[in-house]
Amino acid sequence: MGLIVIACYRPKPGHDAETQALVKEHTPILRSQGLATDRTPIVGHSADGTIVEVFEWVSREAIESAHTNPTVLAMWDRFGKVCDYVKLSDLKESANLFAEFGALDAA
Repeated sequence: MGLIVIACYRPKPGHDAETQALVKEHTPILRSQGLATDRTPIVGHSADGTIVEVFEWVSREAIESAHTNPTVLAMWDRFGKVCDYVKLSDLKESANLFAEFGALDAA
C-alpha cells in the first residue's frame, strides 16, 4: 500500500523558477527508480511562495531506500541548493480547517 506525503519546498531568494522546475521532475525521477506510484501529484503554493506537493510513495520501504539511492540523493542535493524543506505546520494556511493553496501545474 502506498503512502501519501505532503512535501513543502520554500524557494531560496531568486530561486522560485528553479524550485518549480525541480518539483516537476521530482515524481518522475522517483517513478523511474520504482519509488513513487503513478498517482498524479498535486502541486500548489502558499501565500509566502512555498511550494506544496502531495504525492504517493510506493511503500515505507521505498522511502527508506531513497536515502541510499544515488539518483534520488543527487536530486535532493539539487533541491537543497535552491530551496529549504519546511514542515506543513510552518505554513500559515495549515492553521485553517480547510487549508487553501494556489494551484501550480505539476506536469
